[in-house]
Amino acid sequence: MEQLKKVTLGTQGLQVPLIGLGCMGMTGFAGNDMYGQANEAEAIATIHRSVELGGNFLDTADLYGPFDNEKLIAKAIGNSRDKYIIATKFGWEIDDAGHITWAINGKPEYVRKAVERSLKHLRSDYIDLYYLHRLDKNTPIEETVGAMADLVHEGKVRYLGLSEMSAQTVRKANAVHPISALQSEYSLFERTVEARGIIRDVGEMGIGFVAYSPLGRGFLSGELRTVDDLPATDFRRQMPRFQPAYFDKNIELLRAIEALASQKSSTPSQIALAWTLKKGALPIPGTKRRTYLEQNIRAASVELTDSDMERLEAIVPLGIDTGQAYDEFGMGLID
Repeated sequence: MEQLKKVTLGTQGLQVPLIGLGCMGMTGFAGNDMYGQANEAEAIATIHRSVELGGNFLDTADLYGPFDNEKLIAKAIGNSRDKYIIATKFGWEIDDAGHITWAINGKPEYVRKAVERSLKHLRSDYIDLYYLHRLDKNTPIEETVGAMADLVHEGKVRYLGLSEMSAQTVRKANAVHPISALQSEYSLFERTVEARGIIRDVGEMGIGFVAYSPLGRGFLSGELRTVDDLPATDFRRQMPRFQPAYFDKNIELLRAIEALASQKSSTPSQIALAWTLKKGALPIPGTKRRTYLEQNIRAASVELTDSDMERLEAIVPLGIDTGQAYDEFGMGLID
């Protein structure tokens, strides 16, 4: 397999591979399995295989576990820190006992507390890309980013990012310190950031756009045919997209995408990722198995023609309702 090419996120010099590796599913979270049960040995082998193929951009967060995901990455990396580009996130408040309070905290003192904790769990003295996970609506974004900028000046963080923010918020943040990346959910099944003009606006600001869940939370992998294919403890069972009202309609859309994939000797996952790349986004598909990792990385060599893109637009047009990304609580936290 070819090594992944590198691209630059933002204007500060952050170079990353064309496809990143979302690590969230490699550990459980708040009592739920993420995309089925985790296997630590296979997860670590997947991280190592990704690096062999040039996929050294790992995405995690203190929330995942909490802390278990960052600790797993530290274990996988060992003494090879310089080979990896690590992105982690903070903002979901986690108390001193390691419990999630379900509040968002962007206060400067919490920024400091969160970064020190992540550095400890990652067993590293720096973080490559540090994201604010969600906007704290009770703290001006300028204050939060000002505190994050202090971490850059101290060498604890190299580049700054935001997650699920509006273009207006990103603009305010970028005026305090250059933002290298905005990360939001984006896929053939979730195009709100495109409809709102956010991808266009951050591009005009010179900020990279990172797409999480580019496979529609696994829907676009083609592995699911009924809701019962999800394990009982899988967190996706709580998501609108996987409820009966939407599931069967989404399967019909998937079948049309699979037909195109078949004609291009690809998988639906590869078509979905190639579409994301063609849209100018950098996808970070999550997987915890080497087989799927290699399949995802091959998407970088799938070429979609203008005709292919038009066909995909016809199957899943902008504005189509495939089910909200989150329940009402989760949707209320998106800026």
